[in-house]
Amino acid sequence: MSEQTPPVPPNDLGPQGATVGARMGIAMKAGGIVAPILTVLFAFLIGGLVVLITGHNPIDTYKAIFDGTGLQWLFPWTTGADRDTAAINLQQTLLVTGPLILLGLAVGYAFRAGLFNIGGQGQYIVGSIVAVWSGSSWAGMPHVLHVVLCMILATLAGAFWAGISGFLRAVTGANEVITTIMLNWIAIWLGVYLFSLGGPLQNDAQPDVPISNDVVSGAKLHVFWGDPELQGLHIGIFVALAAAFVYWILLNRSTKGYEARAVGFNPEAARYSGIKVGRTYVLVMATCGALAGLAGSLDVLGWQFHLATNDIQGTQLAFYGIAVALLGRNTAIGTCVAALLFGALLNGTSVRNLDPAVFEPELAQNLTTVIQGLVVLFVSADVLILMIYNKLRIRRKRPPGATAGEPVEVAA
Repeated sequence: MSEQTPPVPPNDLGPQGATVGARMGIAMKAGGIVAPILTVLFAFLIGGLVVLITGHNPIDTYKAIFDGTGLQWLFPWTTGADRDTAAINLQQTLLVTGPLILLGLAVGYAFRAGLFNIGGQGQYIVGSIVAVWSGSSWAGMPHVLHVVLCMILATLAGAFWAGISGFLRAVTGANEVITTIMLNWIAIWLGVYLFSLGGPLQNDAQPDVPISNDVVSGAKLHVFWGDPELQGLHIGIFVALAAAFVYWILLNRSTKGYEARAVGFNPEAARYSGIKVGRTYVLVMATCGALAGLAGSLDVLGWQFHLATNDIQGTQLAFYGIAVALLGRNTAIGTCVAALLFGALLNGTSVRNLDPAVFEPELAQNLTTVIQGLVVLFVSADVLILMIYNKLRIRRKRPPGATAGEPVEVAA
C-alpha cells in the first residue's frame, strides 16, 4: 500500500524537525520494519537481563509467557488438552488486542497531525461510562439496534472529550499534552462520582456497592469463539480491524487525511497552502477520541458489563496505546501487529496464566511495563535509530577496498 506524502520543504525533514509529525516521518524512513523489530529485540533483551538479575531463567520465563498468550494455538502440532487451553488463552489475548488496536490508532492519528494525544485514557473512560449507561438502559430495544446505538454514543462521547483539546489547541494554542492529561483526571473523577455510593448512576439493586448497573443481555456483543460465560471472544475484534482499515483509507486516500499529514509535517506550510490548521486540529482530535471511546464500548459491552469505581481508577489500558502507536509506526498494519504483541504480553504475564514456579506473576506484570517503557524509549530515539541504520547502509554499499574516509553515495 503506497502512501502519498504531502509536499514538505526539505528543511522540515531533518531530525531537528519542529513537529512530532516531522519526527515520526523521519522514523518511518529510518528502516521500514527494521527499526520496530530491533526495538522489540532490544526491549526483550534488556527485559531478559532484568529477569536474570531477579534470579530467574529468562528463557524459561519467556517460554512461560508465550504459553500463556495462547499463540501456540496457531501451530498445527499443538493438540489435545494443550490446544484447548491455548484456545482459551488466545481468546483472552485477542480480547485485549481489539481495544489496543483502537487505542493505538487514537494515538497514531494524532501523531500524524503533529499532535500528541496522551488523553486516550480519559476518552476511553468517557466512552466506557456512556456505553455502560446506554447498555443498561432501554432493555426492550432490539439487540442489534441496541448494540449499535451504544457503540455510536460511546464513540461520540470520546470524540467530544478529545475535541475539547483540539478546540483549545486551535483557538488558544493550548498544548494538547497538558489539556488531555487534565481531561484524563476529570474523566476519572467524573466516573468515580457517577458510580460511587449515592451517585446518579450507581447500581439500583446494590446501594452499598459503588458499581454501575449491569449491561442488559440485549446490548452485549455476540461471542463467536469460546464460552460466553468465560469471557469468550466477541465480535469486537472485527470492529477494531474494520476501524484499522478505515484508518488506512482516511489517512492515505482521503482529503482529510492528507490535510492531517500536511499539518503534521509543517503547520505553517500547510496554512500557506490553504489548509485550515485549526479545524484540522479539532477534527483530528475528535477522530482520535472517537476511536478511544469505541474501544471503551468494546470492553464494556464485550466482557465487563458493568463499571466499578476501582475499575475506573485502576485501568491503564489506554496508556499502552502510546507504545502500540510508536511501535506500529502509526500505520494501520503496524498498529494491529503491535497491539497483538502487547495484548499477548498483558495476557501472558497475568496471574492466571503464568506459573509462579517459573516467575512470580506480580513481577512479570512489571516486566510488561518495563518492556513497554523500553519500546517507548527506543522508538522515541528515532535519530539514534536513523544514525545506526544509515551507518550500516553505508557500510553495506561501500565498494570493496574503499576506505572509511572516501565518500559513498547512498540511495534515497
